[in-house]
Amino acid sequence: MSEGREQDQPEEREGAVRPSTAAARRERRASSRPAARKDGSSAESKKSVAKSDSSDEDAKKGRPTKTREGQEKRPSLIGRFFRYIREVIGELRKVIWPTRKQLVTYTGVVLVFVVFMVALVWALDLGFGAAVFELFG
Repeated sequence: MSEGREQDQPEEREGAVRPSTAAARRERRASSRPAARKDGSSAESKKSVAKSDSSDEDAKKGRPTKTREGQEKRPSLIGRFFRYIREVIGELRKVIWPTRKQLVTYTGVVLVFVVFMVALVWALDLGFGAAVFELFG
């Protein structure tokens, strides 16, 4: 099944245009990912395991919750820090970064908005200051 998919991809790439929206890029990225997991198991086998586990849990209803005596201890502070860094890097890989053109456009919009707001606050301050000076002056 993957062989046919590999043969279709070069044709799609030649005639394909770069997706213009974030949703289109996410969908394109998701469609290019393989269906199988890294450990070789599929989602269906995970579901069947989950169903069998739930039937075991139903049989255990009414019993007290297990204690944590047999479980492993929490990882050390350093281990948790490195796990956090790995997860951050993983999330940053998922980010759809803006193109240079988008970045310049967004930066320009923000700067124009900030200049407008500064001018508005300055004008209101000047007006209220003059009004207070005339009223109490």
